[in-house]
Amino acid sequence: MNLHLAEISRNVTPGAHAVVLLDGAGWHQTGGKLQVPDNISLLHLPAYSPELNPVENIWQFLRQNQLSNRVFDRYTDIVDACCDAWNALTADPGRIRSIATRPWASVTI
Repeated sequence: MNLHLAEISRNVTPGAHAVVLLDGAGWHQTGGKLQVPDNISLLHLPAYSPELNPVENIWQFLRQNQLSNRVFDRYTDIVDACCDAWNALTADPGRIRSIATRPWASVTI
């Protein structure tokens, strides 16, 4: 998580500040080990609120449209199917925007 935050920090426009939404995952907790760069603030979502977490909708889309109702013979087949589903989704940024955008979270500059 520290490496992820450092990478986000490096990509924040100089003079700007990023807000990173976090759910209750164990690696999202500070506990003295998480190093949060000065140009990032962490915003923890309330417990048990997947509707507020856009990535939950991404996982739901992948399960419903790419990964459901399938039988896999081997573990590597599962990994390959997940990689194919992820690559297909990331090749369509408009789809990601349509799934993950929250009208109440839009920013007008």
